[in-house]
Amino acid sequence: MKRNLELTVNGEVWDLETGPHRTLLEVLREDLGLMGTKEGCGLGACGACTVLIDGSPALACLTLAVEAQGKSITTIEGLVKDGRPDPIQTAYINHGAIQCGFCTPGSILSAKALLDKNPKPSENEIKDALAGNLCRCTGYNKIIEAVASLSQD
Repeated sequence: MKRNLELTVNGEVWDLETGPHRTLLEVLREDLGLMGTKEGCGLGACGACTVLIDGSPALACLTLAVEAQGKSITTIEGLVKDGRPDPIQTAYINHGAIQCGFCTPGSILSAKALLDKNPKPSENEIKDALAGNLCRCTGYNKIIEAVASLSQD
């Protein structure tokens, strides 16, 4: 049985009709065409599907779309403002923290949540915040350096 659902994604309100069993990941990709949110493991273990819900990192593969109703959802597409990438996106590029790019959207959103709450995190705080985002390519050092470069003095 389908039900009406209103989601606020990247500041835009979407009215949808969807089944109560569908995940936020499925709705973002299949219904809204927001392909930046990736499905890695589908089990909540890799972090590739990380989005922000009310500013906090959430695994879209484990979150039912109906659970996100009435909340503000931010995907990687929502970080670009006036055609310009977010400073976190730029830092990842400048520090070579992107290789295949599959994990990058989730990692960037986890970093954004951290920096929004703690503008000057320690290296250990950065590592803790990114612990749920697995990367097969970079070895993590460049990702940590990219996030650390944004710490406000």
